[in-house]
Amino acid sequence: MSGRLEGLVRRVVSPPRLASLGLHLLAVGIALAFAAAVLAGILAAYAISPGVIVDVVGRFALTPEGWVAMVNKATTYYLAGLAAAIGFRMYLFNIGIDGQYRLGVFAAAVVGAAVSLPMVLQIPLLITVSCLVAGAYAAVAAYLKASRGVSEVISTIMLNAVATGIVAFLVAPERLGARDEGSNNTQTPLMSESGWMPSIPVPGLGEIYGFTVLAVLLGVGFWFLTERTRFGFEQTAAGQAPRAALLGGTDPRRMIVLTMVVSGLIAGLVGLPELLGSATHRYGIGFPAGLAWVGLSIAIVGRNHPVGVALAALLWTFLERCALPLDLIGVPKEVVSVVQATVVLAVVTSYQLVHGISTRAARRRAASYAGRAVAVEAVS
Repeated sequence: MSGRLEGLVRRVVSPPRLASLGLHLLAVGIALAFAAAVLAGILAAYAISPGVIVDVVGRFALTPEGWVAMVNKATTYYLAGLAAAIGFRMYLFNIGIDGQYRLGVFAAAVVGAAVSLPMVLQIPLLITVSCLVAGAYAAVAAYLKASRGVSEVISTIMLNAVATGIVAFLVAPERLGARDEGSNNTQTPLMSESGWMPSIPVPGLGEIYGFTVLAVLLGVGFWFLTERTRFGFEQTAAGQAPRAALLGGTDPRRMIVLTMVVSGLIAGLVGLPELLGSATHRYGIGFPAGLAWVGLSIAIVGRNHPVGVALAALLWTFLERCALPLDLIGVPKEVVSVVQATVVLAVVTSYQLVHGISTRAARRRAASYAGRAVAVEAVS
């Protein structure tokens, strides 16, 4: 009889997977519909028909060459999203991704120019250097949070400014940087060719960064780490119920440090697709800024799941690529930023709605379980 009772508990209490998937799809649908409605309102204000938008976007953004460019840019955004997502799983906002990635990729560029090893050693060396530098920098905010209770939001914002100043100081020509003849652009010296990661050629369309393959593998590792290991369990427990986790043997402060450091390690990978796979192979002013906010937004839209983050990164890149064609027909580029912000807001709101529906369903299942459990016990 105990076996029947155990089976009843498993069937009634556990949420049906199809129902859970349906609720998630509903949330995504609500968010996209709301964003589309906002975009339609903006276009109506500019007296531009949706057909014109579809035609322009199709001719300039959704070309085969455009997809290759979007995959390359989305690789960088995907890594930034994973760096933010690992922190979000413990309710930590690592806004320092921008500073961490800059220090990491700068260090990798300097080492890549100074050291020349075989490719099988050079590329892992550069990846290790970038990750360690970024992780060590993230550990500063982690220590302040765990030992002194300093908000990671404030500390990482300040550390971003410090990192920017450090890199600007070190990249000067009289220190670790260089300036080409007849140019005012200061950047690190050209890296050794053994540090150039081979790209994946797409005939007639261009080349996809070889680092994209590593990004996919990282996503698999991210899922395994957070869903199938003790670290993932303790991270979730410490984030959702710190006191209960402490009573269960998990130190929340230790998990704060570990989570922030892991987030920093992933942030160290953010600049490597461009450093190792671009045509310049050096660090300069061309590296993007503001990736912390992009990564946080993509992690929110992707719900901290590697597949969701990947789709969100592609969506974010697609919207950015639409900015120039829309500007050509009279729609300001800022409209894309409005749509991106609307998507984030809509996702947060719709998932709160779905969470309420899921909570009420769980209560009904619990009540049903209680009634059936009483009936089973009475029969036994």
